Amino acid sequence: MRIAITGSTGLIGTALVRSLRAGDSARPGGPAGGHDVVRLVRHPPAAPDEVRWDPRRQEVDIAGLAGCEAVVHLAGAGVGDHRWTAAYKREIHDSRVLGTRALATALATMDTPPRVLVCGSAIGYYGDTGDRRTDESAPPGTGFLPEVCVDWEAAAAPAREAGIRTVFARTGLVVARSGGAWGRLFPVFRLGLGGRLGDGRQYWSFISLQDQVAALRHLIDTDALSGPVNLTAPEPVTNREVTAVMGRVLHRPTLLSVPAPVLRVALGEFAGDVLGSQRVVPARLLASGFTFAHPGIADAV
Repeated sequence: MRIAITGSTGLIGTALVRSLRAGDSARPGGPAGGHDVVRLVRHPPAAPDEVRWDPRRQEVDIAGLAGCEAVVHLAGAGVGDHRWTAAYKREIHDSRVLGTRALATALATMDTPPRVLVCGSAIGYYGDTGDRRTDESAPPGTGFLPEVCVDWEAAAAPAREAGIRTVFARTGLVVARSGGAWGRLFPVFRLGLGGRLGDGRQYWSFISLQDQVAALRHLIDTDALSGPVNLTAPEPVTNREVTAVMGRVLHRPTLLSVPAPVLRVALGEFAGDVLGSQRVVPARLLASGFTFAHPGIADAV
C-alpha cells in the first residue's frame, strides 16, 4: 500500500515508518511490510517521500496524497515536554485539533480518498479512572487532557462524514529505550535514583513500542475496526509495580520516592496527571484478534 504519515519524526512515527518500509512483518505472523510511505512535513519538501502540509493554515498538498490507501495521523506537541503554562496548553490543544481538522477536511475533498484514517488519540480521554478497569465504552473524564482528547477526536468528523473508516488510537504510556515517558525513566533508574511517584498506587496503562507499531498496522489492516481503540497492554500495573520491575531488570536500587508535593512543585499542573490513575484495558483490540508480543510490564521493560 501507499501510506501517508504525520508525526513521522516522533518516537512512534519513526518506528512505524521503519516497520512499514521493511520487508518483514511488524510481528510474527503479521502482515507483510514493504509499503510505500509518504511523510507529511511542515517544511518545503526536500525528499521524494515528503509532502507539504501546514496545519495552522489548514493547508494540505492533496496531490501528494494521491493513491494513498491509508493515512496515520500522529502529529502533536508533547504533553510532558514543557511546563503547562497557558500558552503551552494552547499549543498542546491546537497542534492536535487544527492538524486533525486540516487533514480530515483535505482527505474528504479527494476524488479517491484513502480507505482508512488512523488518528492518534490518548487514554487521557478517560481522565483519572482510579482502580476501575476502563474500556472503550467509558465516557470522557474531566480536566484538561480529556477535553483535548474530545476535541481532537471530534476534529476528524469531515473524514468520517465522507465515508472514510476512521479509527482513534487511544495510546497509553509507550515503553521504549528513548523518547516518551520511559525515555526519561530509564536514565534515572540506571543511576540508581529511581523510585515510586507519590504513593505508587496509581495505575499506569503501558504498551511496548513494538506492540504499539504492530497495533497501528493492525488498525490499518482490520476493516471491522473504527472509532476508539485502546492501545495498551492487557493488564495495567501500578507505579509501585513498575518501580519494582525497573529495579529488577536494571539491577539498581529503588529505595527513593518522589513525594506528591515535590512533583507538584516540579511539574505544576501536569503533576496531577502523573499522580492520577488510569486502569485502561484494550477490549476492542483483543476482541479483533490482536496478539501482544509484550503483554506484561517485565516483558516490555
